[in-house]
Amino acid sequence: MTGTDDRSPLQIARELAPKIRACADEIEAERELPRPLFEALADAGFYHLAVPRSLGGGEIDLPTYIQVIEELGKADASTAWTINQGAIYATYSARMPHDAAREIWIDTPRAVVANTPAATARAVVVPGGYRVTGRQGFSTGCRHAAWVAAHAQIIDNGEIRLENGQPETRYLYVPIAEAERLDTWHVRGMRGTGTHHFAVHDVFVPARRSVLSATAPLYETGPLYQIPRTLLFASGDAAVALAVARAGLESFFELAGAKTPRAVQGLLRDQPLVQSDIGHAEAHVRSGRALLTETVRDLWASLSSTGTITLDQRAALRIATTHAIRLAVQVIDTLYNAAGATAIYESHLLQRYFQDIHVISQHMQARLSHYELVGRHWLGLPIDEARL
Repeated sequence: MTGTDDRSPLQIARELAPKIRACADEIEAERELPRPLFEALADAGFYHLAVPRSLGGGEIDLPTYIQVIEELGKADASTAWTINQGAIYATYSARMPHDAAREIWIDTPRAVVANTPAATARAVVVPGGYRVTGRQGFSTGCRHAAWVAAHAQIIDNGEIRLENGQPETRYLYVPIAEAERLDTWHVRGMRGTGTHHFAVHDVFVPARRSVLSATAPLYETGPLYQIPRTLLFASGDAAVALAVARAGLESFFELAGAKTPRAVQGLLRDQPLVQSDIGHAEAHVRSGRALLTETVRDLWASLSSTGTITLDQRAALRIATTHAIRLAVQVIDTLYNAAGATAIYESHLLQRYFQDIHVISQHMQARLSHYELVGRHWLGLPIDEARL
């Protein structure tokens, strides 16, 4: 989305959806986005939707953002997931000096940073920066990344450096040419996300190309950057899950109007149990989407007005995102069961949706323990606020 392009991100997502849908089989088979599709998405600005405007990014509002991710997800879940991971991780650009952020996200053409969640690398303090070593996992989209963000504990004079009594952890930005990408993403769902491991071996990273992973101060203070990053990721993940559920329903409607189950009179859609299942499934998708949309909208309005986000609002967004994902899982399971043996074949889209939603369900943002967490909060009991 350039300065001369007056189309909205949502409009561009809808225009690109047919191209994404046409690539879905290739995305699945190759376990990554085809290069032309990645370039089209990058050139459209999707990976920079959350980068501050002061750097040339989109600094999108969260209510619009989840609509964009949902639209992309209805075309292909893996594509939407890679956008969400790249775009939301890029909010770290709001926590770095502008020159360093521009070097990473703006100056490199089609710059995408592939990250990793756990600080399993080691960064040894040396003059001018760090020397980083480690093997790191769950790095979505790393095959197309310009940089990998090595996540490391800091070693200073042979000791783990502490910050407020805890090990100091940083993201250190390594050009992709200086990292080793490992072929580890052998899974049954969300295959196209290309969530492989990578390794770095004693790579020097200047201090300016690093950022505290948990406590870096903000250089930009827009509403988007006041929301905990885990909840931004969760909002996008929930939008992808709802998109899978909606796409699954559309696929099932087509099947139900054409299939006559064995030993049953009439089409699949004529069966009362199927009709009841679809009624419940439609209610689940609509209610999950309504809760997510309302929660995001209300939080954004309040945050834009006050500049602050309360713990109650964080709890509300946590439960809305988790519940949307869990409802989407229920919907796909219902459709899979109702479709019968047709759904077991790779040639039918319901099989892909089944696999995709059950990979999403295993992600930390979908944990059932979030219900307990939020319940404890609303009951006035102590909680780990970092999870909200």
